[in-house]
Amino acid sequence: MVTVPSARRRPSPAPPVVYPCTITHVRRAPRRYALRHRTYLWLVDLDHLPVLPRPLRPLARFRARDHFTGRAPSIRAALDGFLGEHGVDLRGGRTLMLAHARVLGYVFNPLTLYWCHGADGALRCVVAEVHNTYGQRHAYLLHPDAAGTATVGKDFHVSPFHPVDGHYEMRLPLPEERLRLSVRLQRPGSPPFTASVRGTRRDVSASVLLCLALRHPWSTLMVSAAIRFHGIRLFLRGLPVQPRPGHRTSERAS
Repeated sequence: MVTVPSARRRPSPAPPVVYPCTITHVRRAPRRYALRHRTYLWLVDLDHLPVLPRPLRPLARFRARDHFTGRAPSIRAALDGFLGEHGVDLRGGRTLMLAHARVLGYVFNPLTLYWCHGADGALRCVVAEVHNTYGQRHAYLLHPDAAGTATVGKDFHVSPFHPVDGHYEMRLPLPEERLRLSVRLQRPGSPPFTASVRGTRRDVSASVLLCLALRHPWSTLMVSAAIRFHGIRLFLRGLPVQPRPGHRTSERAS
C-alpha cells in the first residue's frame, strides 16, 4: 500500500460556519462620523467549499472570479498563486476564508481574509484582500504576531475621502466562538479611522440560512449600497474628495 507522507496529507475538512455580525466604522476627521451595519459572514475551508442543497444555492455561492485576478480555476489556486509570488508554500495546509458569499447572483467583499496554515497546522500568514467600489482588488500579505496583530503600509485606493498614504494596523485573530476583528488606518497628522467587526458563530443549517436571508435580504448588495449612501452623506457634509490614482498592482508584505 502506498501512503501519503504526513507533510503533504490534507487536513480533515473544517465545517463551514456563519457569523451574524455588526460592522462599525468611526471617522474622527475632518468631521466625526460613525456608521453601523449588520450583516453575516461565512468562514469556510478553501479546500472544501460548501455546496448547499439546490433550493438554497442562490443564498450562498463561492466563485473564483470574485477573488484575486478572477482568472484562476479556484479560489485556492488563486491564493496559492499569490502566495507563490511571495515565496510562501503552504504544502497543502488548511486555509480558512472569511467572506461574504454570492447571494442571489451578487457579491461585494470590502475585505476578505485568509488564514493560511502549513501542513503542520501552524499559522504561516494571513492574506487581506481588499475590494473597492470601483471594481478593483488588492491583496496584502501579513505576518501577525501572537496576538493576531500586523501592520502594513496602505497601497490601494479605497475611500474617496482618504489618499493612498499612511498604514494599517490590523488585529485579525482567527475567529472561533466569537468574531473580533479591527482595522485602524493611521495617517500623518490625522486621528485614526477605525473599522471593527463583531459577531458570534452559528453552525450552518437550512433554518439558520433562511433566517439570515430574511433578516438581511440581498445582504452583499446592501453592503455595497450602504457604502455609497454614506459616501454621499459625507460629501454633502463637505468632506473633500481625494483624486483617485491609477490602480497599483504590486502587493505589499509585512
